[in-house]
Amino acid sequence: MSTAWLVTGARGQLGRDLLAVLAGRSGDQVTAVGRAEVDLTDEGSVRGAVQSWLAASSADRAVVLNAAAYTAVDAAEDDEGTALVVNGHAPGWLAQELAGRGRLVHVSTDYVFDGTATQPYPVDTPTAPRSAYGRTKAAGERAVAAVDDDHAVVRTAWVHSRHGGNFVATMTGLEAQRETVSVVDDQIGSPTWSADLAAGLVALGSAEGDQPRLLHFTDTGEVSWCGLARAVFEELGADPARVVPTTSAAFVRPAPRPAYSVLDGSVWDAAGLTARRDWRAALSEAMRVGSRG
Repeated sequence: MSTAWLVTGARGQLGRDLLAVLAGRSGDQVTAVGRAEVDLTDEGSVRGAVQSWLAASSADRAVVLNAAAYTAVDAAEDDEGTALVVNGHAPGWLAQELAGRGRLVHVSTDYVFDGTATQPYPVDTPTAPRSAYGRTKAAGERAVAAVDDDHAVVRTAWVHSRHGGNFVATMTGLEAQRETVSVVDDQIGSPTWSADLAAGLVALGSAEGDQPRLLHFTDTGEVSWCGLARAVFEELGADPARVVPTTSAAFVRPAPRPAYSVLDGSVWDAAGLTARRDWRAALSEAMRVGSRG
């Protein structure tokens, strides 16, 4: 059975890894779109892109992988209106256009929670976002869920990749530039390699039959940002003690960050999809791959 795939946000770090995974699927049709092709702030542009793509497809089934988002967490505090259209309304438009015609796999975030937990968040935990970014992503989840059809919302967290800007890339650069780096040690999460997430999303998109509507996917285990930075230094052959712990109070940002972002991945695991792996092993491979190109 052939599948037509539409990847939104195709030039972002996750989008590029999704395309790399899909490149290995013989017989499938892959369409990649970014800002140049689809304006996510324009309802007509979003709906028209899906309609044209569906009309042109000759595959047996259709899947949209929505990796597009307004991800500037701090900027969203002053631009919540735009973020709401991109993160909140556009996913609903995608779901509506696909109703009865294909599957939507939509990516969401740990920021929909308040970050006050001390145990991993199950998928059915009530959302309680504390930032504009989190509120708009929660709105997107509701918009997709309101279309009672073939869709899945996948929350993830702490994504890193060799593409684009992310925490691991930043720490890699700072290791070469500074003798010491101060990093917060009171925010806990599960670092997730974008390539692992991409493989999981494609597996979910291609899975036969009914699938869970709401899942969590991260690499497994948990660590602080400081601990992750130290792991990056270790991978670079540098002294991890050069990473100095600090507190969130000493590093204030416009948007509040969750103190605890660990997501319970048991629904994903029970679905028999791509196995999740330890964040540290994934980081090691990610940095080896990154150093080669």
